[in-house]
Amino acid sequence: MSNAVIDKSTVAGDAPRPALKQPRLPKWTPIGLAVLAIALGCGIGVAADLSSRTQWGLIAALLFVVISFGLTAKVEGSRQARDKLATSLIWVCFLLAVIPLISLIWETVDRGRTVLDGYFLGHSMEGVQTILPGGGVYHAIIGTLEQVGIATAIAAPIGLLTAVYLVEYGRGRLAKAVTFFVDVMTGIPSIVAGLFILTFWIIILDFDYSGFAGAMALAILMMPIVVRSTEEMLKLVPNELREASLALGVPKWRTILKVVLPTAIGGIITGVMLAVARIAGESAPIMLLVFGATGINNNPFDGAQSSLPYYVYEQWQLGNDASYNRAWAAALVLIAFVMILNLLARGVARWKAPKSGR
Repeated sequence: MSNAVIDKSTVAGDAPRPALKQPRLPKWTPIGLAVLAIALGCGIGVAADLSSRTQWGLIAALLFVVISFGLTAKVEGSRQARDKLATSLIWVCFLLAVIPLISLIWETVDRGRTVLDGYFLGHSMEGVQTILPGGGVYHAIIGTLEQVGIATAIAAPIGLLTAVYLVEYGRGRLAKAVTFFVDVMTGIPSIVAGLFILTFWIIILDFDYSGFAGAMALAILMMPIVVRSTEEMLKLVPNELREASLALGVPKWRTILKVVLPTAIGGIITGVMLAVARIAGESAPIMLLVFGATGINNNPFDGAQSSLPYYVYEQWQLGNDASYNRAWAAALVLIAFVMILNLLARGVARWKAPKSGR
């Protein structure tokens, strides 16, 4: 008896078996295709005499998607090609969203750092000739901190309590009406909030222009964001925690205070900080209600104030090189202010988040 092993695949009449392992493109293929697409996009842009680099980039992105799909379909098959097409489109859309953001930040940093120093941060525009270098943004920083702080003190408690009502108690027509008006307020333009406070607070009640008036308009813009974000965070709290607390005889209000809110506090704080970042850059209500000022006004309840968004608009409107530099520097300060708020929100959220033990 022969010890030779017969390979069944070699027997006459047997159909060849398909390979168990499909061919795959190398891992460096996406990077190589991206470099090739960029080179082809630049070449086509130069050959077609396209002056806009944006057009070059769009051509390169289109070439990357097409070449990636075609090469994958040729080597790996149509199924993998469709997957690669979706992945390529996601990456292209991501880059199209990120590149303008990076360009904006780079432009702001590059132009704003020319005059951003201790003198700029510690002085106001009182007595400064706008066509000459000098002056600072201190009065606008004070105004922004006070107006945003007052708006947060008004909107955060109201928004938090409204969200608690909608999630824990809201039933029937009242809850539906509150939800509807919160949705409507989310899309209100900032100028409408400013006009409402202008009509009610200044024209009807005959109060003067002040930082507090601007803060009330900012609070109107902030409240629906706080309500929506807090509502979503409270919905993420497992019902088992509520049921366990209630089963022990704890009242519902105490369950909300001691169980539900501490569990969701990280997301709530993050939502409040996002709302603060949303209102920190508003200029329309400030132009209507705060009215702007060149000097320092530490009292938000009396007299006109400035703010960082209004300062940027005011300096850019002057139309000279010195004011342009001050506007870019103030915009850089505003971006830094929002970034610091977000970093603080992340730190507080991590600190207050429930600790998981073994």
